[in-house]
Amino acid sequence: MKAICHREGLLSACQLASAAIPARDVKPILKNLKAIAGDGRCTLMATDMEVGIRLDVQGLTIVEPGEAILPAAKLLAILRETHDGELTIEADPSACLVKGPSLEFEMPSEDPGQFPDLPIFAEDKFHEITAGSLREMIRRTVFATADETARYSMTGVLWELEGNLAKLVATDGRRLALAQGTAAEHGGHTTKGQTPVVPTKAMNLLERNLQDDEEMVKVCLRPNEVLFRSERAVIYSRLVEGRFPDYKQVMPKKQGARIVLQAAPFQAAVRQAAIMTDEDSKRVTFRFSKNNLTLKARGATAGSSRVELPIEYDGKTLEISFNPTYLVDMLKVLPPDAELTLDLIDPGSPALFRCGTDYSYLVMPLT
Repeated sequence: MKAICHREGLLSACQLASAAIPARDVKPILKNLKAIAGDGRCTLMATDMEVGIRLDVQGLTIVEPGEAILPAAKLLAILRETHDGELTIEADPSACLVKGPSLEFEMPSEDPGQFPDLPIFAEDKFHEITAGSLREMIRRTVFATADETARYSMTGVLWELEGNLAKLVATDGRRLALAQGTAAEHGGHTTKGQTPVVPTKAMNLLERNLQDDEEMVKVCLRPNEVLFRSERAVIYSRLVEGRFPDYKQVMPKKQGARIVLQAAPFQAAVRQAAIMTDEDSKRVTFRFSKNNLTLKARGATAGSSRVELPIEYDGKTLEISFNPTYLVDMLKVLPPDAELTLDLIDPGSPALFRCGTDYSYLVMPLT
């Protein structure tokens, strides 16, 4: 294989594709990218055997079609450090050569036939979502996934696709994020009766590849796997095994006090009060009274804080404590000018934040 490429375009593509490379040792060849050049196009492939990507690279001139294994870490380092605008990459099963006007690198390569194949998107049953909407839904949920396997399958995002509605749900057992948006259904595609959970790594990889807000992204969920198709990439992932908790059961059934909050000033107040928390005391107490919110925190050794914030509230005085990190995580993914409604029942019940009609965030209080 031999191709002439623009450095910046290839660097961007390699950075996107390499997000699928395994962080731990699975098979040595998976530390590389596979390139397939032919028919005037070049496709990069990467996988950790659970998540994989086929990414079309723009702006290449194919001199000799073929397949090649590209050492990912070294190639990325070369592309970052060189200032040459145009590079030639030539590779066979024994070596990979990168040349520019002022440089030349030779690296060992491997047999591309040993690299596992990845599915293509050839489905006739799928949903379509605009990239801008999907990226926003991912950003508003993926941060709430669990880091480790627990009783339930919470190390990913639950997808619900039915008719023209898409819902993404994530939880770690202490907070829950739900985002929804419009999707176009094709061929009767649905997740009704299923609880497909897409791993966090696949969700992050998908978000990174959504660069044009207007492009349409195809989603096909199958019994054990999912395929996403954008204009330049196909992303494949196995689904998380196990059962996702019934999130509808934990949503509050009754309404208590309702408080209106502005995202930017509320986030600023939470961050200010949280300065005096520490690892042993990740707690901020929120006291809601008529048209006023008082936030207090006290660390074991750090000291104490008190922050006042004017709010829209005319109900009875309520006091509740939260881990401030859980609130800041949510507020960071909302527009600064967003208006929130907060529903509180009592100091021991979950608090429900809403932003518009398409986003809900449930957080457990500290008791």
